[in-house]
Amino acid sequence: MANESSPLLAYRLLGEEGAAFPPNGAGGSGVASTRKLSTFLGVVVPTVLSMFSIVVFLRIGFVVGHAGLLQALAMLLVAYIILALTVLSVCAIATNGAVRGGGAYFMISRTLGPEVGGSIGLMFYLANVCGCAVSLLGLVESVLDVFGAGGYAEDYTTGATMTFASVFAVLFNGCTGIMAGANMSGELKDPSRAIPLGTIIAVAYTFFIYALLFFLSSFTCDRTLLQEDYGFFRGISLWPPLVLIGIYATALSASMSSLIGASRILHALAQDDLFGVILAPAKVVSGGGNPWGAVLYSWGLVQLVLLAGKLNTLAAVVTVFYLVAYAAVDLSCLSLEWASAPNFRPTFSLFSWHSCLLGVASCLLMMFLISPGAAGGSLLLMGLLSALLTARGGPSSWGYVSQALLFHQVRKYLLRLDVRKEHVKFWRPQLLLLVGNPRGALPLLRLANQLKKGGLYVLGHVTLGDLDSLPSDPVQPQYGAWLSLVDLAQVKAFVDLTLSPSVRQGAQHLLRISGLGGMKPNTLVLGFYDDAPPQDHFLTDPAFSEPAEGTREGGSPALSTLFPPPRAPGSPRALSPQDYVATVADALKMNKNVVLARACGALPPERLGRGSGGGAQLHHVDVWPLNLLRPRGGPGYVDVCGLFLLQMATILSMVPAWHSARLRIFLCLGPREAPGAAEGRLRALLSQLRIRAEVQEVVWGEGAETGEHEEEEGDFVNGGRGDEEAEALARSANALVRAQQGRGTGGGPGGPEGRGGEEGPATALTFLYLPRPPADPARYPRYLALLETLSRDLGPTLLVHGVTPVTCTDL
Repeated sequence: MANESSPLLAYRLLGEEGAAFPPNGAGGSGVASTRKLSTFLGVVVPTVLSMFSIVVFLRIGFVVGHAGLLQALAMLLVAYIILALTVLSVCAIATNGAVRGGGAYFMISRTLGPEVGGSIGLMFYLANVCGCAVSLLGLVESVLDVFGAGGYAEDYTTGATMTFASVFAVLFNGCTGIMAGANMSGELKDPSRAIPLGTIIAVAYTFFIYALLFFLSSFTCDRTLLQEDYGFFRGISLWPPLVLIGIYATALSASMSSLIGASRILHALAQDDLFGVILAPAKVVSGGGNPWGAVLYSWGLVQLVLLAGKLNTLAAVVTVFYLVAYAAVDLSCLSLEWASAPNFRPTFSLFSWHSCLLGVASCLLMMFLISPGAAGGSLLLMGLLSALLTARGGPSSWGYVSQALLFHQVRKYLLRLDVRKEHVKFWRPQLLLLVGNPRGALPLLRLANQLKKGGLYVLGHVTLGDLDSLPSDPVQPQYGAWLSLVDLAQVKAFVDLTLSPSVRQGAQHLLRISGLGGMKPNTLVLGFYDDAPPQDHFLTDPAFSEPAEGTREGGSPALSTLFPPPRAPGSPRALSPQDYVATVADALKMNKNVVLARACGALPPERLGRGSGGGAQLHHVDVWPLNLLRPRGGPGYVDVCGLFLLQMATILSMVPAWHSARLRIFLCLGPREAPGAAEGRLRALLSQLRIRAEVQEVVWGEGAETGEHEEEEGDFVNGGRGDEEAEALARSANALVRAQQGRGTGGGPGGPEGRGGEEGPATALTFLYLPRPPADPARYPRYLALLETLSRDLGPTLLVHGVTPVTCTDL
């Protein structure tokens, strides 16, 4: 298949004058010389013949006799208004670029995408097949009448009582040939000119003839005659055989036009491989480029449709199918107009979004007036076909107008998202997750997706390098692999990549420029910096373990080949401990919250899934809203960072996969504090914040005496305590946290050595207060070592530091 994104004018600029498109496009015939039909022969003649059909000779009397002249003219006017609105849309689309084989199907599918275009194209094909059968049934009806089949039912051949809608269905069925010329687009010399001009001429000519016949029939014939003899033309003709010749000619020409048009549509569908091997034989063409395989397919279906036996049995269904196709053409043009894409500039300008919208509405209205059952069934069929094509996947190189519409709307609403109107009660986390190699970060990728709570989620990656020394940007080719990662991991994330001499500078770039307008990250998420060997989760995750490592479906490389293997233990790292802590400090200086995630690979898999987690093992989520490296008496949970910790843990508990996990908040008491008082204040706060959690008090004896002066928060390394004392404090805090993991809810307050509580569910995730990095950069390695000691062997742990208010007790 030709590359749909290639410039439309390349063949004129680079080839000879008048050269045609390459023949391997959708619906291409295989030989350029097949494009030889003029506007008159290729569009006007087939459209006129298709629109006249059998109605001219066998249903003019039926329409005028049952509806009367005024209502018949009203029906004709309504029908041609619908047709005219659709023709305007066809003309606009046809003059906006090169139209290849497939006609209306090509226009719809290349605008609305393969899912909608393929389903409507197949329905339009069925409409043409049924239209061919209707013409043949009309011919059979005339032949039976000539050779002695006697009489009709009082109200037409079915015996049904006629209404405006049922008569209109029969009339409209005879006017549905406006796409006959467009269906021949693969054989036209200049389809962009021939389709609009020829279709407009044909529509105007047929309208004049129909109106003239309505007037002459009503002025010269008795109404009873028109109602009871649909072949009345033979009785009033100067030479009756001439009418029979006309019936044969129109029936055969209309049926052949419908059959040929249907075969062209089917051939284009087969060329696009939307329905797989089912339509594979329809790709076969003769030496002259005629799709005889598609013709045989269509002929066989026509034989099946003929078993219906009555013309009016099919009239309503055929009319509804055509109206669906016409509504889709109008919708395609409407979408292009609303998307305001710069490349939509058709040379035909006698249309607007008003005409397109009116066309869609009128088609849908007449569908349900004619036959609500057939209309509902056709829309259901279209939905099922669209779902089937969506499941199979279609070509992505055609372009989707839905993407242009989304862009247009998103831009408009982003401009309305005013950061000056932000309020704390509507705060939500907007995460920037920095990922070095996604092979080792897959569980963290999914955990961050759960923490975002409908907010912005950006995957950031820094490629080391200097653009001045490189021939091209190495970042752009990587986007495809990262977007595939997002799809397979089933996370709702954007991807932002940058090139920088260092990871720290790249992180600064991403923190400053990621997002747009009011949607910018407010929280930086990093994996923990430790000596644990990185794991390759691609090998164990079902979504990434592929039987064939070489290629994926469609011939694209497997995702596992697009990312390097995990770093070997002991190998050099792209980020030093100094720069890691400096990156955390940079984020806090930029007023961003920070989350450091450790040991996320040990998270229970059922907690990272998309299910409810109801049948999962019972787990705890432990929250320590106090800086354990700066212990002091009093309720330390009331500061901004402690409240941020509570908010993030609560957000996680609202995710379906974590609903069954119990939230536990630990309150650290000084040795001089009486049990119960601080717990009561905390419970009152939780009640105001609508947070459901268990509260447990633990005695934290270390550091109760803070000395004569209060140290700055985060300055414990620079302050009076020495390195050994800080290390001992971190070990004691680590023991305290580990002692509470796996304990039940019973028992009173206990210290690190206290095991008074009974054994209970395991802790799935622990939230710890992340102290600020020290002011002196020389202390960064020591700070990181203390964090490592504090969180050692705790299992999955999030060290969190919040700098922005995130909770509100007001409405």
